[in-house]
Amino acid sequence: MAFPPRPPRGNFNPRFRKEQQQEHRTNQMIRVPEVRLVGENIEVGVYSIQDALRMSQEQGLDLVEISPNAVPPVCKIIDYNKFLYEKKKKDKEMKAKSKASEVKEIRFTPNTDDHDFDFKAKHAEKFLKDGDKVKAYVQFKGRAIQFKERGELLLLKFAERLNEVGVLEGMPKMEGKRMLAIWAPKPQKKKVKE
Repeated sequence: MAFPPRPPRGNFNPRFRKEQQQEHRTNQMIRVPEVRLVGENIEVGVYSIQDALRMSQEQGLDLVEISPNAVPPVCKIIDYNKFLYEKKKKDKEMKAKSKASEVKEIRFTPNTDDHDFDFKAKHAEKFLKDGDKVKAYVQFKGRAIQFKERGELLLLKFAERLNEVGVLEGMPKMEGKRMLAIWAPKPQKKKVKE
């Protein structure tokens, strides 16, 4: 006597794989007794899962679990593919708007003169205004390591100069043969509309 083939389990079951790939649970994947329904053309409230599925089928749309951690879970009756498209589009816009901040480096020596100092400070101010972090370091070569205090004074003078546009993240510290300090841009004050 031959037994009917068993449905595949785990990763081999196509239904299981689909559930793993999908970001939200939809229709029959939602396995709770009741859900809170929100959306257009629906009276917001708590419905049994059977009623919610029936309502979504009547409208020819999908029942999508929007907030699974709520009690009861929040679901919306929408076209799932359209929902995914809109979400992807919104995420892409957000990513385009959020510029990744970089860390710009500025190098000094213990004997940096005033002209170089001013020139580098102007660049650092521009970087901070653009929203980038600034990492300034004093490079000690050979016997110049004896003048650590000169390096520290130079970085503190630099911090004073950048006070209006940047925030010093910590006191200057030694790393090998260089002393460094990092500045973050000051948060921009939002202009109040009258």
